[in-house]
Amino acid sequence: MAFTGDDVSDRTTKVPAELNGKVVWIEIAQTGREDVGFDVKSFKTVTDSIQAIASAITASLEQVKPTKASVKYGLEIGIEQGSLVAAIVRGTGKANLEISLEWERKGTD
Repeated sequence: MAFTGDDVSDRTTKVPAELNGKVVWIEIAQTGREDVGFDVKSFKTVTDSIQAIASAITASLEQVKPTKASVKYGLEIGIEQGSLVAAIVRGTGKANLEISLEWERKGTD
């Protein structure tokens, strides 16, 4: 799947995804390169991506040790080889998921 920055706002499809034992519908960008089908996809690949990104951000924050930090990023959901995938999008881009992470470091007395 290629996220080329093309305007795909009018080329989206909803597909079913399994999330914690429930089926939710996910809107994905159609790239025209793969038939998305309507079998239930696992959302785990997306949550694994969120966890990996959050872990990398946390590791960086632990290095610089701010007293407070906030990170906001967007993910666009797509299909690659029959599985859901997440791609980070620009802050100004349309995102199917917008994630805010915030850390506040307790002062050491």
